[in-house]
Amino acid sequence: MKEKELNKNIRSFSKYYQNLLSNEGTKNIAQKMSLYRKRLEDMYRSEAFKAYSIYPSVNVAFVYAVIAMCLELKAAGYTDDRIVPAVEKSMESRWSTFVKILKFIDLFPFSFPVVRLWNRSDHSDRIKDGSITYDRFSAEKDKIEYRICKCMYVEIFEYYGIRPLCKIFCNTDRIMYAGLTRHVNYVRHSDLSDGNVCFDEIFRK
Repeated sequence: MKEKELNKNIRSFSKYYQNLLSNEGTKNIAQKMSLYRKRLEDMYRSEAFKAYSIYPSVNVAFVYAVIAMCLELKAAGYTDDRIVPAVEKSMESRWSTFVKILKFIDLFPFSFPVVRLWNRSDHSDRIKDGSITYDRFSAEKDKIEYRICKCMYVEIFEYYGIRPLCKIFCNTDRIMYAGLTRHVNYVRHSDLSDGNVCFDEIFRK
């Protein structure tokens, strides 16, 4: 990552950690922000970051920003059960506009075909760059189903010893489909943050 891009990412993503600290009523926010930025900078300069930055469909810079948040919180004594909702709450603004768009799409009967198109496109991108390995994928007229046995999001969290906290990214599907309820029924059976397979089914209502 070039120096200009590195600094831009740190400035952009640090706002989420600052939101989190504010939400938590944390004291000495300036000091904690300095520690976070230093950790994230060191992580961006690591060989591991270079190794994981080969997947175009994965925003690795953002993934690293979230991992740095998790590691800072772990160092502060937070449990996993406390970290996940705290991080999710800090990033509400990131998803709110997208969810509003989905709720608008949800008004129309063509919402399921749109979801099917999204899933087919995402599957194609993931297969192309190798970021996700599927045991099964099907996108039919009234049902979408996939089973994922390997995911680079989980692999990166695993590398830093915090695999269960990848639940933060696994839950983004739940957030998205929460805006699609009139014509789409999303069922998550399991995910890779705490299991052996990510198994989702999506039905046309």
